[in-house]
Amino acid sequence: MQLIHKTNVDFLKNRKIAYVISLTLMLAGVLSLFVKGLNFGIDFKGGTEVVLRFEEEVTVGEVRSVLKEAGVEGAVKRYGADRSILLQTAFEGNLNDLKSLVNNALDDRIADNPHEVLRIDSVGPSIASDLKWAALKALLGAVIAILIYVGIRFEFSFAVASVMAIFHDVFIVLGLFSIFGGLFDYMPLVIDQGVIAAFLTIAGYSINDTVVIYDRIRENIRSGKSTEYTATFNRSLNETLSRTVITSGTTLVVVLVLFFFAGPAIRGFTFAILLGIVIGTYSSLFIAAPLVLDWQKKTKRPIKLRGG
Repeated sequence: MQLIHKTNVDFLKNRKIAYVISLTLMLAGVLSLFVKGLNFGIDFKGGTEVVLRFEEEVTVGEVRSVLKEAGVEGAVKRYGADRSILLQTAFEGNLNDLKSLVNNALDDRIADNPHEVLRIDSVGPSIASDLKWAALKALLGAVIAILIYVGIRFEFSFAVASVMAIFHDVFIVLGLFSIFGGLFDYMPLVIDQGVIAAFLTIAGYSINDTVVIYDRIRENIRSGKSTEYTATFNRSLNETLSRTVITSGTTLVVVLVLFFFAGPAIRGFTFAILLGIVIGTYSSLFIAAPLVLDWQKKTKRPIKLRGG
C-alpha cells in the first residue's frame, strides 16, 4: 500500500534548522531536569502508594487534611479523572496497619462520601535502588546492541548516527516528562518501570524506522543512479516516506486510544510512547540520515556499505 506517491521533499536542505529545533528541546529538557528534576514513582525512590476512589467528588485538600490529622504524612494528589486520589507516603510498617489507619480516618471524617482502597503498593529503598540500576543497565545494553548491529549491517558512521538519534529521542521524551510532570492531575508523568519499558520501546521503534531508510540509501547508492550523496539521501527519504507515515500513523491511532481510555495506571507509559512515535519519526527523517550525510561531507570519504 502506498499512501503517498512520488514526493520530492528536500529533507536535507533545512537539516540545520532541524538540528537547532532538537538542540533547543534538549537544552530545555536539561534545564528542567536541573530545576524541577523528575517525578519518580515508588519503583525508583521507595515508599508506599495508596489509590482511593470515592463515590462522590472530593477535594485533594480535604483528603490531605484528614490524613495529616491521622498521622499519615505524604503527597496527596488526584489520580485520573474518576474521583480517585493517590497517596504517596514514606510510611514504614505493616500495610494492613496503614490501610486501617487510612480507612478509619476517612470513615470518621468523610462519612457521607464512602470510599474504597483500589490499590496499595510498597517498595523498600534498597529494592528501589536496585530497580533504578537495572533500568539504566537495560537502556545502555539496548543502545550498545543497536550500535553493534547497525555497525555490522551498514558501517560505523551509520551506527553512530542511529545511536545519536536514539539518545535524541529518549532524552527529549525524558525532558518533556520533567517539563510537564506535575502540571496536570490526570497525567502525573511519574517515572516508573512502565515508562522505562516505554523508553526501550521508543529505542526499538526509532531504530526500526531508521534501518528501513538506511536500507533504501544503500540500495540507491549501489544502483549508481546518482553519484551525489545529497540527492541519493533525499531520494531514499522520499521513497520510504509512505511506509513511514503509514507505520507511524496506525501505531499512533492505537496508542491514542490507550492514552484516553485505558486509565491512569498506564497513562505515563502511553504518553511516552506517543511522544516517542512523533519524535522518533522526526529523527529518522531529519536527524539519523542527515547526520550520516554531514559525517561524509566532513570526512570526504566515500560511503562503503556492507552486504544486506
